[in-house]
Amino acid sequence: MVGIANILVALSSLILLPIMSKSFSIDNYGIWVQINTFINLIPSFATLGLPYTMVRFLSVETSKNKIREGFYSITLLILASTIIISTVMFLFSKNIAFYLFSGNINIVHLLSVIVFLACLNTLLLNYFRTFQQMKRYSVFLIMLNYLGVLIPSYFAIKGYGINITALGLLIAYLIAFLVMITFIYLDIGFKLPEFKNLREYLSFGLPTIPGNLSSWIVDSSDRFVIGIYLGTAFVGYYYPGYTLGYIIILILTPFSILLPSLLPKYYEDNDIEKVLLYLKYSLKYFLLVAIPTAFALTILSKPILMILTTQAIALHGYLITPFVAVSGLLFGFYAIISNVIILEKKTKIMGSIWIIAALINLGLNIIIVPHFGILGAAATTLTAYALAFILTVNYSSKIFPIDFNLIFIFKSIIASIVMSLLIISLHPTGILNILVTIILATIIYLILLLILGGVERRELVLLRNIFLNKKEDSKRVLIVRK
Repeated sequence: MVGIANILVALSSLILLPIMSKSFSIDNYGIWVQINTFINLIPSFATLGLPYTMVRFLSVETSKNKIREGFYSITLLILASTIIISTVMFLFSKNIAFYLFSGNINIVHLLSVIVFLACLNTLLLNYFRTFQQMKRYSVFLIMLNYLGVLIPSYFAIKGYGINITALGLLIAYLIAFLVMITFIYLDIGFKLPEFKNLREYLSFGLPTIPGNLSSWIVDSSDRFVIGIYLGTAFVGYYYPGYTLGYIIILILTPFSILLPSLLPKYYEDNDIEKVLLYLKYSLKYFLLVAIPTAFALTILSKPILMILTTQAIALHGYLITPFVAVSGLLFGFYAIISNVIILEKKTKIMGSIWIIAALINLGLNIIIVPHFGILGAAATTLTAYALAFILTVNYSSKIFPIDFNLIFIFKSIIASIVMSLLIISLHPTGILNILVTIILATIIYLILLLILGGVERRELVLLRNIFLNKKEDSKRVLIVRK
């Protein structure tokens, strides 16, 4: 369900891409991109790392009193933090607008309220994730994203302008907040917290802020640097190619959502072998899909962007996609392996890794973007993700002996290369031709992988059991593996 939900979320981004890029001038489209960049930035530090803390500590709780205490302690802390940050944004709206929004102060005023709701919605979504209420999590995730598509799209298509479109986004976030908080209240009620575990929560959550912020710098700060040095128009050229390449992350989402709430149970029971089993096959299943996807996105970037955006955006931005697709592949590898560090509660290590990557990324962007433009920004993004990947693998391997299955990776790359030759020979243009090519390429890839012995039947059984949470069946698969 999480996988399907996130496919729909990824599709929502693709739906919004042609609507916004074709409804606005390239400058106003760049402003829209900067709005979403800010929405991704503020929760990375305003939430104090507490949504993920809730997943780590409350996922094993069964007492309603302890759940209420923990949830509302975290909620009030985040509420106080986001009020302060939104107020600061409002007070300095003129300066922010000058550097990042082409002087549009009204956008920054609206944005200060939008990011406040974005922080609270991040927390509420993680409540359902914490207690593995995956049906609700999936429904609310889809609701939040599609309200954020439908309402702003309506205003954009009707020609109301960028300010009213941003107001539509605020309305969408407010509706999602009211619906989710109602369900949570019906689930656990309300109580004023006593902040009993405040020190433990903050000691786990606060060290993740540098990592979260640094991760945002690696992922999104290039848009701010491009906006400052080249203007919002080039942000508009850059983002569609980036978005297309970053679709690869949706393959990771089911693993990144489920593993942090699943693995602690086995880890606390000292069942390390089961932890290693889930990590090994989660990594394999991610790469099974991600490797050929990176190849396909690289080759099909230009024709897809010609369909989704304007010709000018496609010609400027299609070379961005390969860099971002490989970056997404490396990030997915990192996100699965980093669970080892989280289980050991070594969140400071993760923070240090991303601080190093962020400093290198930001420094290179400032140096390279003025000379090499948006292509230089894409290259520095790949450099930073590669560094984070190498450091994480090196540290995690010292904790647990993880099987990276290099033979499978080699087989997948071989099958992907043959698949890519087919795509190049067909040279598809237009929606129908591209869809047919993707289907044929997928069939060729899977056949080649089966011939090469890349996937076994028992592994497919384990994949099913992981996502259906059938622990006894998984145990039998483990016995077979032994």
